Amino acid sequence: MIISPKTYTVESVTSGHPDKICDQISDAILDACLSQDPYSRVAIESMGAHGLLVIGGEVTTKANFDPVKIASNLYRKIGYKEKLKIVTDIVKQSPDISMGVNKGGAGDQGIMYGFATNETEELLPYAVVLVHKLTSGLEKLRKSKKVLWLKPDGKAQVTISNGKIKTILVSCQHDEKVSKKEIKNTLTKLLIKPLVKDLKGIKVLVNPTGKFVQGGFVADTGLTGRKIMVDTYGGIIPHGGGAFSGKDPTKVDRSGAYMARFVAKNTVAKGLADKCLVSVAYAIGKAEPLMVQAYDENGRNLSSYVKKNFDFRPLSIIERLNLRRPIYQETAVYGHFGRDGFPWEELISY
Repeated sequence: MIISPKTYTVESVTSGHPDKICDQISDAILDACLSQDPYSRVAIESMGAHGLLVIGGEVTTKANFDPVKIASNLYRKIGYKEKLKIVTDIVKQSPDISMGVNKGGAGDQGIMYGFATNETEELLPYAVVLVHKLTSGLEKLRKSKKVLWLKPDGKAQVTISNGKIKTILVSCQHDEKVSKKEIKNTLTKLLIKPLVKDLKGIKVLVNPTGKFVQGGFVADTGLTGRKIMVDTYGGIIPHGGGAFSGKDPTKVDRSGAYMARFVAKNTVAKGLADKCLVSVAYAIGKAEPLMVQAYDENGRNLSSYVKKNFDFRPLSIIERLNLRRPIYQETAVYGHFGRDGFPWEELISY
């Protein structure tokens, strides 16, 4: 059964958040490999902290790529000018893993979840949609130069209670000279009010510490895969624990979760449920899932329908969703779900 808490909070972060810098770098390297060799096996992790970026992992590919150049260019594109010392340690995938994957098996064990609800046109919870609009809105205000004092790092939170917005929190990196009052007034006017027309009864918090001048790797450490709730459903539903970024689609942490979302979304879109939670589990090297389960908001079991109509074997997922393409850097910010252009968001024509 899907548990719907009366009060819950969800979070999003901007592209300049240190964890998201690392996610984007890992996925940019993945895309570089897939653009030349669609059958690349990639598992890349990035860690950045205080002038240092470490990129490590396992890659088996025919592609020629320069991880240092990819990371440097992306870091500047996000909006940072500080110099980075970049260290890499990338090796080939373990033959013990590739042996099972070569036969069409899963690239790892694990549990993945997919979710959809008819609460919004994106078929996601309203708070999840709103919080990503707040952080992506921060970036648009910065890159459009409508707000010149904005810097790349930032976060947002939305708290819902009994179906209504209780609190909106926005934290943004900014120039030293701008006042706290100007920050709050500007973001309330240009960012929050256009998204939430009536703020009556809603507590609005902007930069509650009073100052957010240092950001990115200067202020904090970033790591690939540390924003798994931001990437998915905000913690409202379970998460199997496997991150997405830096992993090619043979890794079911990624492809299995995408397929679960695809199935849940299409189940809700077809009118079979108001809410749908899909779960799937794999054993490394095995193609057939160990488990496929699906339930609606009332606990009605939809598993038979899902198993009959959708194939969760890794190669079938890759083929159905056409996942051997360089589409992943774009997923690394503002959520992997509820956004147009990704194959797991497409609706089936019946």
